[in-house]
Amino acid sequence: MSGHGEATPMKSRKCGALTGVAEVPGDKSISHRALILGALAVGETGITGLLEGDDVLDTARAMRAFGADVIEHGGGEWSVFGVGVGGFAEPDDVIDCGNSGTGVRLIMGAMATSPITATFTGDASLRSRPMGRITGPAGLFGAQAYGRIGGRLPMTIVGAVDPVPVRYEMEVPSAQVKSAVLLAGLNAPGQTVVIEHEATRDHTERMLAGFGADISIEETEASRVITLTGQPELQAQDIVVPRDPSSAAFPVCAALIVEGSDILVPGIGLNPTRNGLFTTLREMGADLTYENERIEGGEPVADLRVRYSPDMVGITVPPERAASMIDEYPILSVVAANATGATVMRGVKELRVKECDRIDAMARGLQANGVMIEESEDMLTVTGQGTGSVKGGGMCKTHLDHRIAMSFMVLGMASQQPVSIDDGAPITTSFPIFVPLMTKLGARLERSN
Repeated sequence: MSGHGEATPMKSRKCGALTGVAEVPGDKSISHRALILGALAVGETGITGLLEGDDVLDTARAMRAFGADVIEHGGGEWSVFGVGVGGFAEPDDVIDCGNSGTGVRLIMGAMATSPITATFTGDASLRSRPMGRITGPAGLFGAQAYGRIGGRLPMTIVGAVDPVPVRYEMEVPSAQVKSAVLLAGLNAPGQTVVIEHEATRDHTERMLAGFGADISIEETEASRVITLTGQPELQAQDIVVPRDPSSAAFPVCAALIVEGSDILVPGIGLNPTRNGLFTTLREMGADLTYENERIEGGEPVADLRVRYSPDMVGITVPPERAASMIDEYPILSVVAANATGATVMRGVKELRVKECDRIDAMARGLQANGVMIEESEDMLTVTGQGTGSVKGGGMCKTHLDHRIAMSFMVLGMASQQPVSIDDGAPITTSFPIFVPLMTKLGARLERSN
């Protein structure tokens, strides 16, 4: 069963050429942050292109619970009337964040330095994921956390009455942790400092600056030092959300492995902390080009032209690239299964604490469809024998993970036999139009019993 309803078994069959324009939804990471910072600002923040998937809608409901007026106008147009930094009200009920690790972790950070108490829960997948990496730094500000054994949801956060600023050195490269600390630092006096040794997606820093926060970034050879001055008055903004590169990854990778394909994916965010997948695909020999490069809302954007690429080869992905493509390794492993030779992905242990253990989920599913894999705690190697070589015919468990579900649906589009998944319902958490969009391009996706 999925987190939001009954399980939806699905099947993907080999299809003809994928053609047309793939207009993917707005960026999930930026959508979450726009809602949260809009709620912490003064005045009306207008948001255009908000991703209206389950994860983001759960965050919208949470902001309402904390006192912000969040209004949906339709077509991705939203307004958020903020309560100001330190203005969160105590929720009347438990905050259900569904399947969203980003949502719950950022919201925990945002409320950790306000003198209120909130209890958080989520679906079965989210309740199994560790929250200690958030509650640890939140405790340094003066917040308290009470959860299940292992630091898991349901969890109650008691916000700090007299928060203190924090100097926090990142233990793992995680944009969620970094963002939670910075959001907590907004309502702490003085300067909160975050030091990261591996750059992670920087949407929070960019957006904080856009809302008027006093934030500076110092780049050194060994680290990236982010300094935020607390207790600002954030000013409401108009935000245009670029299209999500993580969602674009699925039609892009499908077109690369389905014979004869030629698609255009317009308006994709190419933030350098997010574009590791596209860099990797081009190194493998993908026919992937950027057209009409531009800046929108402070983020680099381009249209992607993608064509079938039968001559892709396996490569070793640099481990330092992991932070810029951590969500894309599952779909990269599908491309790797259709390339020639071994694709080695190291430095990916963070995948084991995502919506599920993504290394294990992809390894088991690929094996079930005849693909050679090798794995360790921090590595996944996929050995492919060229496009069209995957036998298929297997049933894959998605573990309530939207990216696992979509990755195996793409695998089936180029496999000799259909590929099945036990539950496609979680896809709506991040890419609610995945099935109609891919079907319009030419994919053969169907519900199965």
